Amino acid sequence: MLTNADILNIFNRTGVLQEGHFRLTSGYHSSQYMQCAQLLQYPVEAGLLCNEIAARFKGEGVDVVMGPAVGGIIVAYEIARAIGCRSLFCERENGQMTLRRGFHLSAGERVLVAEDVVTTGGSVMEAVKLVRQSDAELAGVGLLVDRSGGKVDFGVRTEALLKMSIEKYSPEECPFCKQGLPVIKPGSREVIKN
Repeated sequence: MLTNADILNIFNRTGVLQEGHFRLTSGYHSSQYMQCAQLLQYPVEAGLLCNEIAARFKGEGVDVVMGPAVGGIIVAYEIARAIGCRSLFCERENGQMTLRRGFHLSAGERVLVAEDVVTTGGSVMEAVKLVRQSDAELAGVGLLVDRSGGKVDFGVRTEALLKMSIEKYSPEECPFCKQGLPVIKPGSREVIKN
């Protein structure tokens, strides 16, 4: 098992934690951003962390690992590889999270939802809703990073390798906007400006 120090070392070595003025997928602004895509360029390190999540769900009878596109695709795949089960991803179509490309969940299948990083947990909550609508069983949620510091509740067992409380601001209250600093939108989903 990896220690917290091991996990932090991998995140730091791969350049996951970034500093600046960021607009998050949720629409909030922050001075820090967890860019897990940086980690996913390194298959060995990503595999180590995904194996850790898989180990935490050992014995849970997981049949499928599903990740929301884009951040959860590789994470779900690597966790599924470690567990030895099927992997798939859900994605937005007309603004709604859905299963496409012939993917499906069957009634009774035990599904682990996997994601790279959550702040408000919106994409994961949409994925959880898909699992429940399909009459599959939700085995849990596995995360590389929980930016909410454990405040987001998915109503099921959730394992996050790293829990952080990174301060976030509404655009109207953002001190960096008030200073006129340019904002960077590094996430994978378009945000409607307030």
